[in-house]
Amino acid sequence: MPNLFDPLTIGAIEAPNRILMAPLTRGRADKDAVPTAIMAEYYAQRASAGVIISEATGISREGLGWPFAPGLWSDAQVEAWKPVTKAVHDAGGRIVAQLWHMGRQVHSSVTGGQPVSSSATATKGQAHTYEGKKDFETARPLELNEIPRLLDDYELATRNALAAGFDGVQIHAANGYLIDEFLRDGANHRDDRYGGSPDNRIRLLREVTERVISVAGADRVAVRLSPNGDSQGVDDSNPAAVFVPAAKALSDLKIAFLELREPGPDGTFGKTDVPKLSPEIRKVFDGVLVLNSDYTTADEAQAALDKGVADAISFGRTFLANPDLPERLRTGAPFNKDDAKTWYSQGPEGYIDYPALETVNA
Repeated sequence: MPNLFDPLTIGAIEAPNRILMAPLTRGRADKDAVPTAIMAEYYAQRASAGVIISEATGISREGLGWPFAPGLWSDAQVEAWKPVTKAVHDAGGRIVAQLWHMGRQVHSSVTGGQPVSSSATATKGQAHTYEGKKDFETARPLELNEIPRLLDDYELATRNALAAGFDGVQIHAANGYLIDEFLRDGANHRDDRYGGSPDNRIRLLREVTERVISVAGADRVAVRLSPNGDSQGVDDSNPAAVFVPAAKALSDLKIAFLELREPGPDGTFGKTDVPKLSPEIRKVFDGVLVLNSDYTTADEAQAALDKGVADAISFGRTFLANPDLPERLRTGAPFNKDDAKTWYSQGPEGYIDYPALETVNA
């Protein structure tokens, strides 16, 4: 069986190890969703990951409602991402851009318009805005004649990601955001060709993936799914019926890798008793399969590889506080503890000031 520290070919990307950096929203861009200079240092510090999956990055203002998150729809954003990808490459790393449309998980005070979704639903609770938290608003269903415009947005973001120097892209189809809102029957109440049967609910994911592949090539395209349990109020009555066929469709499209966020009953950032679908998805997905959620030790990650259910593991918050995480996992060195108060704050604190082992041992 492969070792966690063995190299891995992931489509067009040659990864030196099987330790991926999961996407982590950090809120260090400006109000126009333009990356800032500090982001280059942050990502370069973590270049020893097999592949860095960038923080979720908006494909349009309509789809990006998180304060100070970055985008990939404007020329200014592309130019500001270039120093970030260059810094990662200069440090010997590889980085893909995660493409994000938040669907109903936005607020009009940030996006300037009513949220859109598969159906007229609302998330319980409150959205983050520049003025503090505000109640989520009821989304309007995307009209059929708007789907081509949405696909164009994904195409533009993909072209911009490649122009900015990213090694590929990951389509964010998880965590209760727009594509997930189409996939799961708890949010998708449509009666047209994008609703009802699992095959219809998979349609948007397939069309987005095909459009992104048409720009980047399948070997530079990935997808993230969250098959089990509620995610930001989005759930499904029979997840196996939709997510196993979805994984098979993605396998047929020959994407570079599929990442599954699968919390368990003791999850630290979301928890569920709904069984994980990775064993069933492994049977139908022929590409590189990456598992995520609450992996914190090399032994836990290696066990998933030993079972044959995963080819690589993506680490999230552990990478946040430990820029040299692969070396810490390899040597068994202690971890820095992350500070939740600085997850989404602006500035260097809790962002680029976590010490690497060489600094600690100096």
